[in-house]
Amino acid sequence: MPWVWRFLLWLSPAIVWPFCRLRVSGEVPARLRGGPLILAANHVSPADPAMVAAACARVGLAPRFMATGGVFTAPVFGAVMRRSGHIRVDRRTARVSEALPAAAAALKANSTVLVYPEGRIGLDPWMWPERGKTGVARMAALSGAPVLPVAQWGTHAVLPYAAPKGLVSSVLRALVRRPVVHVRFGEPVDLSGLAGTAGAQAMLATRLIVEGIDRTLTPLRAGEMREPAVVDPTRPVDMSRVRRRRPG
Repeated sequence: MPWVWRFLLWLSPAIVWPFCRLRVSGEVPARLRGGPLILAANHVSPADPAMVAAACARVGLAPRFMATGGVFTAPVFGAVMRRSGHIRVDRRTARVSEALPAAAAALKANSTVLVYPEGRIGLDPWMWPERGKTGVARMAALSGAPVLPVAQWGTHAVLPYAAPKGLVSSVLRALVRRPVVHVRFGEPVDLSGLAGTAGAQAMLATRLIVEGIDRTLTPLRAGEMREPAVVDPTRPVDMSRVRRRRPG
């Protein structure tokens, strides 16, 4: 693991401390440590990567993030991303196909890879996970790596959807209020018998992965099952990828 990322992971709990009260729950089974592992997380805010990095640091994981190509070209931050060994995803370009083999190669080298199956900050009006894309399922099939769902909640009270617009006021508000942010590690998703990388098998595996994230998120939303307590007015609504949740 590059020293830059090792140092940032070590520092990440202190970085997020002024902006929130981070609560980490759940366990990462011992059998999944030291080998290839896919962390599949929901995506509710631009603050998510910082919070989940701090949570991973607490439980002793050092994930490589799959992130949109734009962050790799940003001044300063882009250099940090490249030197930290994260995996670039150039969406809506001819290079997008390079991301999946790169992630599979990282997993075969026993890395932990964190990915957002939704492929974007979710726009479900009730802030539950949207239908996912099949990339995570195909990564698992290509590498044989287990999938561990990760749920985060409360990050939208730190940074809203529209950030960096209104960044200063959002940061000041978070510094004053220090909202509670939860990150929970769930139970591994059972994908036995689903080894295909395309078609119905990949779609079924994707559904199971998102349902695993949903189950992990549910206890974090006690009292907010229908409507979030904190409403982000900058978040647009997109009903096209809303999924039907199973009761309980």
